[in-house]
Amino acid sequence: MDTQTRMSGVDAATLGLGSVLVGSLPAALMTDEAPDRYTVEAVFTRRPERDEVIEILGSETRDFLAQAGYPTVEVTVSDRRLEIANTNLEELRDGLASALADRLAEISTRVKARQEAAAVVFQNAAVSENARTAAVTALAESVAFTPSPTGQDSARAEANRVRSDRAQIDDWTDEGGHGRS
Repeated sequence: MDTQTRMSGVDAATLGLGSVLVGSLPAALMTDEAPDRYTVEAVFTRRPERDEVIEILGSETRDFLAQAGYPTVEVTVSDRRLEIANTNLEELRDGLASALADRLAEISTRVKARQEAAAVVFQNAAVSENARTAAVTALAESVAFTPSPTGQDSARAEANRVRSDRAQIDDWTDEGGHGRS
């Protein structure tokens, strides 16, 4: 036997429970030796995310179950299974399954909302960083390494002074003062 029940009509993104693993149930069920309470394993509709597992195992879930009338029920997560301890199939059928489905949907919705808020913050930071990078690039591109008009005048004046000095040196050389012994 593989599974006993199936879930329908639930959003695939919302964490839920899809079926009871019949093979994990006590072999003595529906006999005189059947235990009153035992662990029932149910398969998640998808692999729970880390934050979802943390909330499933947290004290808020224990409080929720106690307030719903199931103070002895304990849940643990094992890969894609929710292990529901200290219960039985009748208790699950008569209300515990719905309470667990409600709690998982609440957890899933809350985790998804936090993820979406974080994504918005990340997106806004990325947009802001792109705008800053564009502004820095535009500012860097506005820098021009060209001589200023006053700098060009200074350069011309210096070139004229050098030519004038050279001309004076040439004049002195032509006077004959150079090379006398």
